[in-house]
Amino acid sequence: MPPVSLDSMTSEHYVVRRSARRRTTMGIVREAGTLVVLVPARMTARQERELIPGFVSRFLEQEAGRRPPTGDAALTARAAELSARYLAEPGQPMPAFTVSWSSRQHQRWGSCTTATGQIRLSDRLQQMPDWVADYVLVHELTHLLERTHSARFHALVARYPEAERAKGFLEGWSSAQGLAMAED
Repeated sequence: MPPVSLDSMTSEHYVVRRSARRRTTMGIVREAGTLVVLVPARMTARQERELIPGFVSRFLEQEAGRRPPTGDAALTARAAELSARYLAEPGQPMPAFTVSWSSRQHQRWGSCTTATGQIRLSDRLQQMPDWVADYVLVHELTHLLERTHSARFHALVARYPEAERAKGFLEGWSSAQGLAMAED
């Protein structure tokens, strides 16, 4: 989403999604580049008009103040290649991202912060075949397009031809190491 002047911001710059599970708090996420404001289902139209614009403004100010994440240039370039090959959809630009290795990931193979586009891969993947690390990259890149592990998410990941083979490899490796790895 291109930068929006806080003075010219209107509801067309974000989408409001009501949730019966939310009771009192609001939240903001980016989904495929769109700002989504999560609000309690019982919020009135008046509360929405009064509260959401300021909430969105504060979010955008904080987002603008964040320093862009730095990452491993070769790994980010590889991710861009995989994204273009397997995830690109006509007319739908891929959100900006960076990728870096992480020595702090012991329960996951990768993680993605959708708000910043920062992807981190466990450095344990460096000892594995490239097609396995590529699968984890595709998995995390897909979160930039689809936050949850929905049917659409799995369909996008399945575009990577080695997806099932790589999942089996990682499951086998985790089992041999006696680890219980989280999927994401």
